Amino acid sequence: MRDRYRRYVLALRESAERHGVTGVPFLINVHGTGGGRGRTFPIGISQLFEAYRGQPQLTSGSDYYLGDLTVTNVTDLYVSNAFLAAVHDAHQPPMSLEFEAGNGDYGQDLSTLYPPEAIELKTRLCVAQGNRLLNLYLFAGGYNPPLAEPVGDGNDRIAFTGERHGFAAPVDPEGRLNPTYAAARRALHAVRGVADLLADSDEEDDGLALGFVPDHYLTEYHHPASASRAAQVADLERFRGMGPRDVLARALLLAGYSFPAVDLQSPLPADTPPVIALASAATLGPKVQQRLVEHLRGGGRLLLHGVLPERDHDGTRCTLLADALGLTVTGRVDDGPQSFPSVVGQRWAAGRAEVRVGYAQRLAGATAEPVLVEVGSGEPCAVEVAVGAGRALVIAADVPCDLDFWRAAVARLGVRQRLAADADGPGLVLTSTVDPVGQRLLHLVNVAPSAVTLALAWQGVPVLAGRRLRVPARTGLILPYGIRVGDATLVETTCELVSRDGNTVLLRPTQGDDEVVLATDRPITASRGSVHGTQGRVTVRLSGGPDDDPVRITVA
Repeated sequence: MRDRYRRYVLALRESAERHGVTGVPFLINVHGTGGGRGRTFPIGISQLFEAYRGQPQLTSGSDYYLGDLTVTNVTDLYVSNAFLAAVHDAHQPPMSLEFEAGNGDYGQDLSTLYPPEAIELKTRLCVAQGNRLLNLYLFAGGYNPPLAEPVGDGNDRIAFTGERHGFAAPVDPEGRLNPTYAAARRALHAVRGVADLLADSDEEDDGLALGFVPDHYLTEYHHPASASRAAQVADLERFRGMGPRDVLARALLLAGYSFPAVDLQSPLPADTPPVIALASAATLGPKVQQRLVEHLRGGGRLLLHGVLPERDHDGTRCTLLADALGLTVTGRVDDGPQSFPSVVGQRWAAGRAEVRVGYAQRLAGATAEPVLVEVGSGEPCAVEVAVGAGRALVIAADVPCDLDFWRAAVARLGVRQRLAADADGPGLVLTSTVDPVGQRLLHLVNVAPSAVTLALAWQGVPVLAGRRLRVPARTGLILPYGIRVGDATLVETTCELVSRDGNTVLLRPTQGDDEVVLATDRPITASRGSVHGTQGRVTVRLSGGPDDDPVRITVA
């Protein structure tokens, strides 16, 4: 089927070019979201990426219908963007070809209404991950004209929706604005203020990548009479991608890490981060297993969460990775009517309360260092292992989304946050983008239902001298960090960038008590606020409210 999709796309392109459609990019809309989740979106990637990978003037974009963005599905969006980018090359920029806008009332039955801020949150996160194009669908509704020749289908119009379409759009068919319009406007204005920077920037990472195995998503077809294949599919659906209960990716993201994905079925690129995190099922192909072994022996590190792989995709035994790790499976206990497996930490994980888990796979290895022990048997279900010059941490139990535990786990593998936040609650997504000359944007997206206050540090150095920032519930900030303004450098600020023009910058306050720090020996003037300068560093302090008009700062 994958090859059939490839041949079909090729036939479509050849037909278009034969009819004179040349010199334009051809775009493939990758589907797979549903029910407000993106757990099956990688199926769409696996179906289509062979059709466009490495092809000139041909690329893909996402088709996202996630509804609201909350802690439930923010990882779905982040991982979907990362997986899609993992099978693109340098000439295939990330984009969203069908980017959900509007209030979700697609059937005009008022069964669904998304909060207006959903589009702002999704926009901010997608541009932070390097999306170069967001095609809002739909932004405005309209009318479907009657066909010139009736076809007798009940309405004789160009679309099945009847006379009108785009009921949920920010601008409805009659031109009326629903509440999502203002949120879309805010988001797009925030992006437009830094568009020139975003267009030439890429997301940075913390030396950590999420493993993507396209063959783990070959699950939309299986023989209904094959019990073994049904069991394999159920195992893949439980453990693949974001991990059991989605905890691996969710914990990493909400703990403040940003990470790309790497396609493990292709040779690892030279810039692959040193740590690979893989949500592993019992099925993992031999080429992928061998690639992970070579990564470890070459000094790389591996965080494996799920179960230890023991089979190839055809069901034959394959333990290349387990053998290299020196591990064997001695048993497994699953949650059930009379089974309540729990685990307790040892060594660096000691001191935490014993926790219930949905399963625990018992592991044995002569050189393995226990990290978690299944209480009923006393056997390890999470271990650390040295492999050549590398090191692996295998967590074969679905431990909860304890952010401190997962921070400690990746720290054991050498991961350090470049952008760290001392926050008073979960729900904040942090990342940064940087352009070729080092101009950086700090992206803060709060998907929590309450405000988060935090102090930021970049590479261990406090941002804004450690002052605490407030990110209101369900909104975000894009903060300039080291941006050129004429002959000066905008070092850091609590404001968002509205525009730059030569030696003048326009900034939008976000805190009500804002500051702008510039590095320059030139005189500085501000349309309001107070200006203080010493030894090449100038600070502009503002008071008022976050809804005040932007401040204009000029370098003389």
